Amino acid sequence: MKKLMIAAVIGALSTTMLTVATEAAAQTTTTATKPVAKRPQPKRLIKRKPNPAKEAKVDPVPDGAEKWSCNEGLSFDLKGDMKRDQIVTVHWANKNYNLPRESTTTGADRFHDAATGMDLVVIPTKAMLFSDKDSSRLADECKTAAMTQGAPAPTQSNAINKTN
Repeated sequence: MKKLMIAAVIGALSTTMLTVATEAAAQTTTTATKPVAKRPQPKRLIKRKPNPAKEAKVDPVPDGAEKWSCNEGLSFDLKGDMKRDQIVTVHWANKNYNLPRESTTTGADRFHDAATGMDLVVIPTKAMLFSDKDSSRLADECKTAAMTQGAPAPTQSNAINKTN
């Protein structure tokens, strides 16, 4: 009786092992692929020295740009005539951004570049600089030197109102 029981256990184990081994063999043959041989990268014989001026990529402030001072000690420089130009250049964080004019229904001047996410909105009392990338207001309560003396912002709507 003991021999019969041992034979039954061995038979069950061998059957289980046989099915598991064939499934494992089938999986390895279907998923196994030859490793792709990578080409060795050529080594540089001459090492280049880092160029800090090239790596920093600081854009110069455009000639003729007007400084707009903002809250929290922030500022940006704006080149262009907001009364007539279709594209103005904003110098912010050591970079120049060319912002095309967007039409609005509120009378505010809006310059927005979808590629960079920069958005400048100017109303008669102040300007605001936004970033679409992280939905944040970069600068607020921005004014020119003339605006701090009481003059309205040099917007297109203010120029139209003066001529009427």
